[in-house]
Amino acid sequence: MDKQSTPVLSEAELTELATTALTGLGLDRTDAAAAARVLTLAEMFGLSTHGVGRIESYGERLQINGINPRPSITVEQVALALVRVDGDNGVGPLVGMRALEAAMAAAATTGVALALARGSNHFGPVSPYSHIAAEAGFASLIGSNATTTIAPWGGSEARLGNSPCGFGFPNPGGDPIILDMAISVAARAKIRNAAKAGQPIPDTWATDRLGRPTTDPNAALDGFLLPIGGHKGYGLALVVDLLAGLLSGAAYLTHVKSWVDAPEEPQNLGHYFLLIDTRRLGTPDWLSGRMEDFAHILHSTPPADPKSPVLVPGEIENRNLARARREGIAVDHGLLDKLQELAARAPRP
Repeated sequence: MDKQSTPVLSEAELTELATTALTGLGLDRTDAAAAARVLTLAEMFGLSTHGVGRIESYGERLQINGINPRPSITVEQVALALVRVDGDNGVGPLVGMRALEAAMAAAATTGVALALARGSNHFGPVSPYSHIAAEAGFASLIGSNATTTIAPWGGSEARLGNSPCGFGFPNPGGDPIILDMAISVAARAKIRNAAKAGQPIPDTWATDRLGRPTTDPNAALDGFLLPIGGHKGYGLALVVDLLAGLLSGAAYLTHVKSWVDAPEEPQNLGHYFLLIDTRRLGTPDWLSGRMEDFAHILHSTPPADPKSPVLVPGEIENRNLARARREGIAVDHGLLDKLQELAARAPRP
């Protein structure tokens, strides 16, 4: 392979490398594999800002004891369909996976279940969890609270996070419908990337610290993110935090610690996983037929721009996933070197 070409890894190779890198940061291998599954899926979906590159930032906090590498995660079933998970300040994707597994186990018994997690950290994007749930036959509503980046509607100080959330609906024999979004118009990661590239941002993404719309990414990073839909987005962000933060027993609003400003302190983030066992509602053929018809109605909509046909949520991610499984995943040289460096620290089996 040419030294200048971008390295390409298979799903198995990237999962193994991510697992070993997390093990090199102190995680138990079983826990590392659970977290790596989420981050590798994110990478394959094309969500590189929330993929295996996050291992480096997680590692910075793991190395100063801001995250617990060996958490004792507990699962408490407080009712037949209600589970509470304490992540013991573990790596977010690990806590997320354990909460998702608990929710799936409960929903398989009761038909519908809710898992509320506390004591967690940044858990990656929502779509990997939704996809894993959908593959197992569960429809899902999933979300997390986050570090404060948004001012309450009409306010001039950040008091709530961008509340990443989403949903997934299985399609037996086909691609699930999945939505993964933040309540902010754009994620801070996109603004940071624009700042690194020296590029302006749309003035609808964020304000400066005085609450004025800005196209300067650096001013935006010092200011506030704007919610989607104005006051309606503000309300949606609060719903996510009420579920993920307040009801779970986690931190909420300004009680959430910033992993940038206080990396050595536990964030105590919260997540929620509401699952519906669609297998209780009908046969796989029944659900598949309805899902295919649902997607067809949307796809057959005459597009406003003939070059841009109507898409179903998750369609781009599903295409990226299929391509990654077929052609491999391109990994930047710098990231690959960092992951290999961390993996070299892992204890020998």
